[in-house]
Amino acid sequence: MSRQQILTLIAMASINFSSMICYSILGPFFPNEAKKKGVSQAMIGLIFGIYALCTLVGSLILGKYIVQIGAKFMIVAGLFVSSGCTVLFGFLDQVSDGTVFIVLCLITRCINAIGFSAAVTSSFAVSGKVFPDNIATVLGFMEIFTGLGLILGPPLGGWLYQSFGYEIPFVFTGCLLFATVPLNLWILPSFDAVPSSQNSFLRLCTRIKILLICFVVFTLSSGLGFLDATLSIFAIEKLNLSAGSVGLLMIGLSLPYGAASPVFGVISDKYPSVRKWMMVVGGMATAVSFCFLGPLPVFHIRSQLWLTVLMLIVVGFSLCMSCIPTFAEMIACAHENGFEEGMSTLGLVSGLFSAVWSAGMFFGPTIGGYITQTLNFEWSAGVQGALAFLAVRKINFRIKAKSKNDSSHFLSYLWCNYRLHNIMG
Repeated sequence: MSRQQILTLIAMASINFSSMICYSILGPFFPNEAKKKGVSQAMIGLIFGIYALCTLVGSLILGKYIVQIGAKFMIVAGLFVSSGCTVLFGFLDQVSDGTVFIVLCLITRCINAIGFSAAVTSSFAVSGKVFPDNIATVLGFMEIFTGLGLILGPPLGGWLYQSFGYEIPFVFTGCLLFATVPLNLWILPSFDAVPSSQNSFLRLCTRIKILLICFVVFTLSSGLGFLDATLSIFAIEKLNLSAGSVGLLMIGLSLPYGAASPVFGVISDKYPSVRKWMMVVGGMATAVSFCFLGPLPVFHIRSQLWLTVLMLIVVGFSLCMSCIPTFAEMIACAHENGFEEGMSTLGLVSGLFSAVWSAGMFFGPTIGGYITQTLNFEWSAGVQGALAFLAVRKINFRIKAKSKNDSSHFLSYLWCNYRLHNIMG
């Protein structure tokens, strides 16, 4: 690799690792702390989900204007805003219970999400620009650090909360994220690009293949967001675990995800034809594992710790298999449909990818939290499994339709050659 590629890799790794630690520390203790403040399960889901909703809006806008704003500036400014909001969130336990607490949580999460969307959307585009021929491999490598952040975040947050109280987990991780600001300011190169007037989100979204991949991404992030908002309360109430133990439980999800990411990234780049099948197989495994995570009451199986851990491992592995090829496939589809190769297209694709991912992260905690409050965790997990199965059906139908179309073209080609051979004598 060149010096620019090495420095970019270091910068992207620092962004993924620190951002995911800040994002994942809430899971083990915040839902329970919010309940003490008089917040309902549905409202807890909204506090988690509003982050993703604002990330969705921010990703679409910032992805569209990444060339005008500047990729490096978006990363640095986004990290600065996100780190400041993370620290501020740690002092919200000192406000009064009820409405004031809820409103301040929502406002802080919204501003934090805008900063996060700026950093992540730009980092995807920069990765595609610097590593145009190995984007899936690089993203797979980056997901190691995403996985490490998700692995360390919950147990670290649970331990800091139990040892020092509510404020320290946010202050510590916010300062860690802030440390990446001067690092990226120093090592990230500047990227010159020319805006394109022909590229637009509307034109990109008219491609059926893009829409199907977006639906797959939506179901994956919806499942993760659902677990963030509901798993800790389920584990504490049904499995009798402490906040620290819940943090360790979440490692079962993030460890296989981070470990398998580089492998699936290499496979996706070396064998582009198998990307669709990776999405199908991974989606099917995700659907089955969510149905047995509770498990669904129709199976008449009692909730047990070993079964929950096993299903979380399968979810982490299958989500990785489905997710890694999606971004590379979206870029390839954009280029196949006449989008020019450059930062403008990469900004659109990364913005759309981040927006759809965020839409799922909003849907999962919000709707999942409502279903959990109305019915229970077991049925809510089953709904997530049904969404994953629906995405598999759509992708599988697309593959079969394409195969049938290719076969028809091949048979027509043979028939034309046969007729031409007879005419020519």
